[in-house]
Amino acid sequence: MAQFIRYREHGGPEVLTLVEGPVPEAPAGSVVVEVRAAGVNPVDSKIRSGRRGTRDFSEPQGLGADASGVVVAVGEGVDGVRAGDEVIVHSASGAYASHVVAKPSQLTPKPAALSFEQGAALGIPAGTAYQVLRSLGLREGETLLLHAGSGGVGQAAIQFARAWGANVVATASPGNHERLHELGAVPVSYGPGLVDRLRAASPRGYDVALDAAGTDEAIEACLELVADRSRIATIVRMMDAADLGIRTWSSAIPSTMGPEELRLRAEGVAEAARLAAEGRFHVEVSARYPLAEAADAQRESEAGHVRGKIVLIP
Repeated sequence: MAQFIRYREHGGPEVLTLVEGPVPEAPAGSVVVEVRAAGVNPVDSKIRSGRRGTRDFSEPQGLGADASGVVVAVGEGVDGVRAGDEVIVHSASGAYASHVVAKPSQLTPKPAALSFEQGAALGIPAGTAYQVLRSLGLREGETLLLHAGSGGVGQAAIQFARAWGANVVATASPGNHERLHELGAVPVSYGPGLVDRLRAASPRGYDVALDAAGTDEAIEACLELVADRSRIATIVRMMDAADLGIRTWSSAIPSTMGPEELRLRAEGVAEAARLAAEGRFHVEVSARYPLAEAADAQRESEAGHVRGKIVLIP
């Protein structure tokens, strides 16, 4: 039997329940992956609560887009994927489970340098960071101002930027500064005097800004320090970004993404996996919960201040 997290109504984490059912069969054009770990992302809580997207509750709904595991069944018409392959799953549906159905385009080979837990933590963070930085045109020699550098998206953004030859100054609480140093960023604390500290950290200025915090302080610093507002993006502050003239991206629901967005997200996961295989991309897993405790995992995620990623273990 397989296990799945399901919910029948929008609400708090308590609406999530563990159910059992048959192991799914592989439809034509798809595979079944036995999940070894599933990633918990902030957007999952927004979907569950009804703040993002819509749900048809004529059937119980699944949750989760990211996972990693082993292919156990291959549907008709699938080439290049075999049973026994260790893979990273991204942009899928219902990944909070012991088994998930995915298309080949939603799979990336998992390098040996990454554990299954680390692989499950890649999808949305790496895909989002990559898509935003590529769309903003971050180039070698430029300097990125990054807010909330210690989160999943922030850590991925630092590592992509450094791999591409850019400099990074990232805001974080003092307890996370050592981690940002390890990844190659210059850490700066939040709080009064932030803009002055950021100017001192990069006297030549800033070319690009990515806000993953969403606070007034973060947005105001971006506007003060980056002259070209088309090179400022937020993945949190959606409500007034257009009025400010800055760009927005979100940890979007896969079913709502267009082909180009899905392509960039997949490219980002593949790039992170490639860099990880070379020892140039490191994934921090901060907490592990059994699949049955998905509600508790989401409570921790919603509390904020998560460093790295939370994963579920079936």
